[in-house]
Order: sequence, then C-alpha cells, then structure tokens
Amino acid sequence: MRITVVGAGVVGLTCAVRLLEAGHDVAVLARDLPRETTSAVAAALWYPYRAFPQDRVTAWARSTYATFAELADDPATGVVMRPGTEVFGSPQPDPWWVSAVPSLTREGRLPPPYVDGWTFVAPVVEMPVYLEWLLARVEALGGSVTRMALAALPEGGDVVVNCSGIGSRLLAGDPAVTPVRGQVVLVEQFGLDRWWLDAAGPTYVVPRARDVVVGGTGEEGEWSRTPSAATAEEILARASRLVPALAGARVLRSAVGLRPARPSLRLERVGRTVHCYGHGGAGVTLSWGTADEVTSLVGAVPGSTTGG
Repeated sequence: MRITVVGAGVVGLTCAVRLLEAGHDVAVLARDLPRETTSAVAAALWYPYRAFPQDRVTAWARSTYATFAELADDPATGVVMRPGTEVFGSPQPDPWWVSAVPSLTREGRLPPPYVDGWTFVAPVVEMPVYLEWLLARVEALGGSVTRMALAALPEGGDVVVNCSGIGSRLLAGDPAVTPVRGQVVLVEQFGLDRWWLDAAGPTYVVPRARDVVVGGTGEEGEWSRTPSAATAEEILARASRLVPALAGARVLRSAVGLRPARPSLRLERVGRTVHCYGHGGAGVTLSWGTADEVTSLVGAVPGSTTGG
C-alpha cells in the first residue's frame, strides 16, 4: 500500500518507520525537515505532559517507554535511561500515569520549599541524534523524506497519515490545535547525570551527553519562535533553585518550540486519511504508541497474511 506521511517531526518519522516495517511503501512530505521541527528543540524527557485523554495517553506512553528501553541498548539512537526526580511544593497523590512506568519511589526528604516528590527511571532522548537515527531508519527501510510546503493534504497514494502537528490547523482545518510556546536554554554539561522536574513553571533540567537542556515555559496561544533573553534569565534562575550547580554553567544558546496542544489527541481514520496530531508536550513520550495505532488503522498490506 502506498502511504504518504505528512510531517517529519518525531511523530511523523516514527509512524513512517512502523508503516515501513509493516511492509508499506512510505513517502514522508514535510515543510520542515527533521532537524528544523519542534521535535528538535524538545528536552525529550519521557513524561506525559499536556496530552489527553489520560487513559489513552497512559497506554500510548507505556508502549513508548518499553520501546525506548529497548532502543537504549543501541548508543546510535541517542536514547538513555536516566533516573530523576519530580518535586512538588505540596503533598500529591500518585501521578495518573503511574502504571506506565515499571516503578516509582516516593521521596521522603527533599530540600525546601519541596515537600513531596517521586523518583523513577525515564528515557531521555537526545533529539538531534535520535532524529537522524529515525531518518536513517526510514531510508534504510526504503522510505523517503522530501521537503514540500503543502497548502492541503495530498491526494496521491492509498492512504495519507497526517502528522503535521501545529500545521493541522491549516491542513486538517482544525482550530482546536493551538500552540503552547516552550523556550529552553542549553548549557554546557557540568557533570549532571540525573534529571529534575518541577511541574510548576514548568521547570526542568535534563542532562544529555554534551549539554544540559534547561526549561521552560508553557505560553498558551503564543506563536513567536524567537527566544527571549529575559525569559532565558528567568528560566535559569528558576532551574538554579532546583539544581544549584546550574548557576556556574556556561550558556550555549536558547531555542523555542511550539507544542501542538489540543483538548484531546486526535488519532482516527476518516476515509483515506489517518489523523495523528495534538500530542501537546508529549510527542516523544507517545510516539511509538501512537505509531503502532496508526499502523493498525492503516491495515494490512494487500496480499499479506499478517496485520499491519
């Protein structure tokens, strides 16, 4: 079956990989190539942020976690399983997504002003490396990725898979998709080997091989992709309270991405189109789970004896 995937961020490329593995002929079309997408800006800590509905998100997140745990065995993927801690200023119930992780440990002793928190091992994905790995995987399986600015979903092929993220406002005619602007600051790696997260802000510090991603913001309806120097200072001040050693780290640069938020993630087939967008701040976190469901919705390759 000839499949056109629209969008070359983490969701589109992951869908393309799964569809190619199922035996389909896949071409990816996108205005932005992988390293130019919002995915490339992501801190890419596995965490179900700003994605709904919770029951389906938990299932997709659990599936994706399992796949990343396998990919972490291959250094070429840029996936590392890292321990880390989420902290809170007031007592909290267990997170709604707790069943998606193998284990989660409550923290009894935390520095003020934090009074509650939990530690768990999560995939951390170095996106520049991982996007190149996904792209190479698509090409190795016989797929293609082509830059193309589309004014509408394409007509050719048997099925179109719409993974255009924020572009679905235009391509799917869906005003429910809105941007949530996220700014991050990249600093030089200073020996940090675990991540920290304070959902208020949100504030996060996520170590990678050569740098540390420090965030962030969650600005509803804001379209600007230009980093703000004042915002960068405010992010670093917040994050330094969480990880004091940040105060002496050398700043490399700032970056901005627009999360494609929606009241609920849209994953459904309408005629010859499968829509897969509205992942909010959890595109990486849900990528393999939603790609598996997309492949199921596309169906089997004609003449094959196994399902897609």
